[in-house]
Amino acid sequence: MIVVAGDALVDLIVRADGSITAVPGGGPYNSARAIGRLGVAVSWIGGLSSDRFGQALEAGLTGAGVDLSMAQRTELPTTLALAEIGLDGAASYRFYTDATSAPAVLPEPLAGGLPAGTDAVLTGTLGFVLEPMATTLEAMVAALPPGLLLMIDPNCRPSITRDPDTFRARLTRVLARADVVKVSTEDLAFLLPGSSTQAATAWVQALGPRVVLITDGPSPVRVLIDGKEHLVPAPRVEVVDTIGAGDTFGGAFLACLVQGGGGRHSAGDPDAVLRAARFAVCASAFVCEHAGANPPTLAELGGWPVA
Repeated sequence: MIVVAGDALVDLIVRADGSITAVPGGGPYNSARAIGRLGVAVSWIGGLSSDRFGQALEAGLTGAGVDLSMAQRTELPTTLALAEIGLDGAASYRFYTDATSAPAVLPEPLAGGLPAGTDAVLTGTLGFVLEPMATTLEAMVAALPPGLLLMIDPNCRPSITRDPDTFRARLTRVLARADVVKVSTEDLAFLLPGSSTQAATAWVQALGPRVVLITDGPSPVRVLIDGKEHLVPAPRVEVVDTIGAGDTFGGAFLACLVQGGGGRHSAGDPDAVLRAARFAVCASAFVCEHAGANPPTLAELGGWPVA
């Protein structure tokens, strides 16, 4: 079982030709669907509205086999993100979050702990930005049992991070517990402004994670395992858009890493980590070839990679 915690929202996708499409989104939401579509047991923690957008978000999760026993329902309207697609397929975001569903994650429903059999937790994105969700999820991380693997994807959103210093301080505390950190070069630039990618990477490593995954668009993924660097190239694809590609990468990586039953110790197995990274790159490339966040099934990826 993998638990994914964080935001679910609706992306209003505005393409270069001016067309607008509403699709379910949010980094943790996309990652949970990616894990579920790969056939790995996954539970999601986050806020869901009772409105029509919220019902669509819920249907997307249940359709992917995601357990919603820990989801928190609310009458607040669904959080919205305006995703503007450039000519290169890359997306830039503007968020509408005040008095909406995504931040409405409270600590009381989590008092009973995580589902039985949980091996790993994945969280990040707006989960450490929007209140009260940010405080709730930081407390959840602090209370994790020692044997549980924690993966953090900061997935920084500068346009909505109103207090960058508070966000960076919170993330510093959370990363000190993380086993795996997935960051983009843009994330690193925001987390340690004015520093080089190399210096920001060293800062993340110094906090303690055994594995750091660094993505940079079509460039090879840098996989740092106990300080040793490996490169995992990305296949060439015809990019429709990149929405959900990074989220799918994170979900597919974690699913592959723990699907054999491994918990925290699996982050210390270089062969398993590299196998998961190669699998995640293929899953991410699949998403780039399709419109919106459309994670692949295990069959579409040809099954789990051979050890």
